[in-house]
Amino acid sequence: MVLMSKPVRPKPNTAPGLGTTRPRQAAASDAMPVNPLDLRRLRHLRAVVAEGSLSAAAVTLGLSQPALSASIKSLEIDLALPLLVRHRHGVQATDCADALLEHVQALDAELDAAWSRVTRLRRQGSLALRIGCGPSEATRLLPLALVHLRRTHPELRVFVEYGLNEVLMPLVRRGEVDCALSSIPRSTAHADLQHEPLHSDQAVIVARVGHPLTLQRSASVKDLARYPWVLARRWELERKALDDLFAQAGQPAIEAAVETTSAILMKALVAHSDFLTFVPREMIQFEERAQVLQALKLVSSSWDRLVGLTTHREREEPAPVAWLRDALRAVKRPGAQRVAGRGAEAGLSPMA
Repeated sequence: MVLMSKPVRPKPNTAPGLGTTRPRQAAASDAMPVNPLDLRRLRHLRAVVAEGSLSAAAVTLGLSQPALSASIKSLEIDLALPLLVRHRHGVQATDCADALLEHVQALDAELDAAWSRVTRLRRQGSLALRIGCGPSEATRLLPLALVHLRRTHPELRVFVEYGLNEVLMPLVRRGEVDCALSSIPRSTAHADLQHEPLHSDQAVIVARVGHPLTLQRSASVKDLARYPWVLARRWELERKALDDLFAQAGQPAIEAAVETTSAILMKALVAHSDFLTFVPREMIQFEERAQVLQALKLVSSSWDRLVGLTTHREREEPAPVAWLRDALRAVKRPGAQRVAGRGAEAGLSPMA
């Protein structure tokens, strides 16, 4: 026979004046404050500060101005702090807004890095190489290297992002590309990047064949200023070198009629008009052979640029980057100037 026992239920505390025992309610002061920040409203704030007005930011974001204004106002209410100083010319960020936006930039960088990592994991199972490439390098050096890679590693898939350094260097830093093949600085601009010089290339002033300046027996820097220019952005290495050329001749820096990040547009505009430009010689080698463009010999610059590979110092290097490095060594321009000495002086790592 099995005896079944009933569970003993504890009796409620009925001591006089005590009543039934209840959990202690948390005081309002014990509760943790709720963080009101969210990326959507912070990005709205960033757009308003960048544009300097609510109306312009609304257009950029694809929102109505009342909706954007309500978003910013709700954030100010949640933070109990003003974020914008409004005046008749637009708006300006307060110190609190500036502090917030510093963190937004860091958050976006982390999210980009996370997305890149997830994308890379999705591609596992097939070998892939993500390259950032400058305009000049896309003309000859990278195509030859890719042909070489196709022979040595036919299983490799390659994804190429094209642009100037203002685009490529952030891509390397955020991990969106494994490396960049482009112009590199003579000293390291970012501690987290490392630059490996491959060869040097001289920049030249370029005009169309038959340009008035090509028909003259002599020309000066002052003569160049009479023609319109299409140039890269002011902070690009070639643009700074052109400014130095004019400064050495006692002339003010050129104000470009057209600024662009497109090498194709630069060459097309020069080929169809009297525009001039200043680009690495390698960028126009096919147009020179076709007798469409030519380098001006009457006025020249002694400036040259380093061409090389940029990678992230703190990330593990994928095997395909080493394969690309080998391919670049194999196909780099015959007779190109080696830059190992100068690279070492600048704290760079020269390619063997």
